[in-house]
Amino acid sequence: METKTVIASLAALAQESRLGVFRLLVQAGPEGMAASRIAEAMAIPPSSLSFHLKELSHAGLIEAKREGRSIIYSANFAAMEGLVGFLTENCCGGVPCGTRC
Repeated sequence: METKTVIASLAALAQESRLGVFRLLVQAGPEGMAASRIAEAMAIPPSSLSFHLKELSHAGLIEAKREGRSIIYSANFAAMEGLVGFLTENCCGGVPCGTRC
């Protein structure tokens, strides 16, 4: 994963509402959630939620697909795994975590 992408991802997650939305979508799994359900679960007004979803989408952390009249948002698990991998790739000097740390 490129450093520029990592910085964009971390910047998007460095805000309480966006972090909460991302975690909610991770919990929802691949099927995701409609924006209305996200707004309800997070108690975020729809206009504010749109802004946060846009930021997460631009960072590549979430994906959107249209289902009828709804837009379903889901976590981009490949991007999440790439970010975690980038952050931990040099963990413990290259020794697998848990064996020495």
